[in-house]
Amino acid sequence: MTEASDTPDRKIIHIDMDAFFASVEQRDNPQLRGLPVAVGGSARRGVVAAASYEARRFGVRSAMPSVTAARRCPALVFVPPRFEVYRAVSRQIREIFARHSDLVEPLSLDEAYLDVTRDRQGIGSATRVAELIRLAIREETGLTASAGVSYNKFLAKIASDQNKPDGICVIRPHEGADFVASLPVRRFHGVGPRTAERMARLGIQLGADLRGKDLDFLLVHFGKSAAYLYRAARGVDHRPVKPDRIRKSVGCERTYSEDLETEQELLEALERIIDLAWHRIDSNRVSGRTITLKVKYADFRQITRSRSSEHYLAEKDEFGAIARELIAPLVPLTKGVRLLGLTLSGLAGKQSAQGAETVPSMVAEQRAFDF
Repeated sequence: MTEASDTPDRKIIHIDMDAFFASVEQRDNPQLRGLPVAVGGSARRGVVAAASYEARRFGVRSAMPSVTAARRCPALVFVPPRFEVYRAVSRQIREIFARHSDLVEPLSLDEAYLDVTRDRQGIGSATRVAELIRLAIREETGLTASAGVSYNKFLAKIASDQNKPDGICVIRPHEGADFVASLPVRRFHGVGPRTAERMARLGIQLGADLRGKDLDFLLVHFGKSAAYLYRAARGVDHRPVKPDRIRKSVGCERTYSEDLETEQELLEALERIIDLAWHRIDSNRVSGRTITLKVKYADFRQITRSRSSEHYLAEKDEFGAIARELIAPLVPLTKGVRLLGLTLSGLAGKQSAQGAETVPSMVAEQRAFDF
């Protein structure tokens, strides 16, 4: 198995916006600044999409039921999400990234990897590039971002969380193995609460404990994750930054403040979901073959219904017709509906492969590890 010293000579930056959705709301509404803010949901129902740092001090987190969040923080202010605004700001941020690298891999609206081994401006220092990006984001959007700088994606992502909010952490090649050794395993990407509990029962609390286990041991206890854990414990990650990352599905869903109780309410809501989903499909310039309907009832029971076409769907009328056929067997309703969603998958490659060049443009020769 390859050790950290044998990893490819890369300089990777991971940029992660600080409480992105909530920070945009506080930026645009001065009355929300300094207050605990939750984007999405309400005091009665729904799910928190994002929480400000003021709210996080009370234990409010994204994906938390709104009722739980309100109980933890009675002064919590709920605001509806404005995804079109968040997407517009995200585009601004990606334009900043593009000034420095052709190799940018967005993970979501608020985070991305950049390979700046040969940055576009010939700066040569990954740390300096990260600082310039953070400065430009602050000046041009009024928001803050945290950055992790390292020689691979695994470490860069961990580093970006190290000094949040509005911080930077640099892990140099000779520091990677020792940094991982001191890290709690629950901070490894992909190690959730259940896996962390299983590791604890095996005496694995830190990266050093994990590194002390051989590959055969990890295969017995962690199966297909064994190879990843073995490499990660040694600070090794060979994954390249992939600017042409393929989207697997496009769509949207909505959680309603009041249950949809009647057939008319359900079908009217479906039409809005069709419009919203198709807008995203059209904006992403994709076509696909499989439509999936997602329904969550008032008792939280969730079902999905899918249908695949023999050809790629390129028209909204056909997309909508299949969506209506999928929902028809669910009426009349026997219980209220709290969430409705539609996605298109099995996508065709109509998206532009931004940054598909494998050799970034260079202004000057650079030293490989001038971090």
